[in-house]
Amino acid sequence: MKNALRYAAIGMLGLAAQAQAQVTEYMLDNGMKVIVKEDHRAPVVVSQVWYKIGSSYEYQGNTGISHVLEHMMFKGTKDVPAGEFSRIISANGGEENAFTGRDYTAYFETLSADRLEIALKLEADRMRNLVLDPVEVAKETEVVKEERRLRTEDKPTGLLYEQFNAVAWRASPYQNPVIGWMNDLDNLKLEDLADWYRRWYSPGNAILVVAGDVQPGQVKALADKYFAPIPQVQLDPPKPFIEPAQYGETRVNVAVPAKQPYLMMGYKTPIVGSADEDWEPYALTVLAAILDGGSSARLSRELVREQAIAASAGAGYDAYSRLPGQFVLDGTPTAGNDLAQIEAALRGQIKRLQDEPVSQGELDRVIAQAVAQKVYQKDSLFYQAMELGMLETIGLDWRLAGQELERLKAVTPAQVQAVARKYLVDSNLTVAVLKPKAEQGDSNDA
Repeated sequence: MKNALRYAAIGMLGLAAQAQAQVTEYMLDNGMKVIVKEDHRAPVVVSQVWYKIGSSYEYQGNTGISHVLEHMMFKGTKDVPAGEFSRIISANGGEENAFTGRDYTAYFETLSADRLEIALKLEADRMRNLVLDPVEVAKETEVVKEERRLRTEDKPTGLLYEQFNAVAWRASPYQNPVIGWMNDLDNLKLEDLADWYRRWYSPGNAILVVAGDVQPGQVKALADKYFAPIPQVQLDPPKPFIEPAQYGETRVNVAVPAKQPYLMMGYKTPIVGSADEDWEPYALTVLAAILDGGSSARLSRELVREQAIAASAGAGYDAYSRLPGQFVLDGTPTAGNDLAQIEAALRGQIKRLQDEPVSQGELDRVIAQAVAQKVYQKDSLFYQAMELGMLETIGLDWRLAGQELERLKAVTPAQVQAVARKYLVDSNLTVAVLKPKAEQGDSNDA
C-alpha cells in the first residue's frame, strides 16, 4: 500500500509538470506582468487582474479602504457607466466578481474564450479611468459597514477571530481586519479613496493572469492593445513590517452572547521565503494535514469521535503570504465538556507530535491526500489562474506552484517533529477564548 501511494504521488507530479510547461509570461514596457496558462480542454477562459494591495498595506486610520475601493471599481468609468461592467459581461454569457484579501485585490471574469477581448478592454479601462462619485462612495461605504456588522459584529466567532488577530500581532498589519475597523469606515473620505486608487492601481503594481483555451501570442497582443498604453506610475514600496519577538503566551477572552463556547490557538510560524530552512513551510503544511486532513486525521478521529469531547476541532496553516503568519488550531466542546478540556487536548496533540515522530505509513497517507487534492484543484481554470496570481502578487515566483507537490512528497517524519518542536511553543502562542454571555434579561448562559 505504501508503495502504491508513492507511485500515485509520482504520477500526479508528472501531471503537474505538464501543467507548468504550459505557462508563458510577458512583461509590458509599463511594468505590468502578463501570465498565460493554456488549458484547451474546453472553449472557456478565466481572466484575472491582481493588484498588490490589500489590508496588509493599510495603516492606522485607513483600514478597510482597499475593500471599499474594490466595491467602487464596479461603479463606472468615464466611458462605462455604473452597472454597465457587470451588464456587459453578463450579456456576453460571462460571470465576474472580485475579492480583497490581506495581501491583494483581484478582479476576475469567466467567459467563452472568443470573448476574452471584452474582459481585457473593460479591465484596462477601470485601471485608470474610475469615476469616484461622492454619492456612490457614501453608498458603498455604508454597504461595507453593513457587511462588517453581519460578518463580524453580529457573529461571535467573527468577533473572536478579529480580537485574536488584534492581540496576536504587535507590529504586523495582519492585526487589522480586511473589512476595516468601524471607526475608520465612519471617517473614510473621498480624497482618501482617490489617493489610494492613484497610488496602487497602476500597471506596474498589477498582474494579468489568463488561463484557458487561448494562445500566448493572442493574449500578448490584447495586453499590448489595452494595457500597454497605460502610463507607468512610480511607486514607493511600503515600509517593511518586522514582527518583534514574542516572549510569552498571550491570551484574550471575548464575552458576547453566543450559543457555544469556542477556542482558537495560534502559533507564529514562517512562510515560504522567510523560513530558516526552505523545507520548514512544507513540513508545517504536512503537520496541519496530520491533525486535520479529513475524517481520518487525528483531531477528527480522536477528539471528535473517540473521546467525544469536541463537537469540532481543526488545524490550519498557509505557507504562502506576504508576511509571516500563524499555525492555527480551533475547537468547540460537546455538551458537558468545556474549553479547558479542548485546550488541554489540543496541547496534548502538539506535544505528541513533538515527542513522537509520525509513522511513515501515516505520513504517506497524508502526503498522498495532499497531492491528490492539489491535482484535483487543477481541474478548475479559476484555481489554476488564482494559484499563479496569488504567488506573484505576494512576491514569490509562479513556478513554485509546480514545485509544491514535490516539496510535500519530500517531507520526512523527522522534519515534521522538528517544526513542531521549533515553532509550536508557548513563546509563539496566542490563545483566544469565546465565553458565551447571557443576553440582557436572559438567565441562561448558552
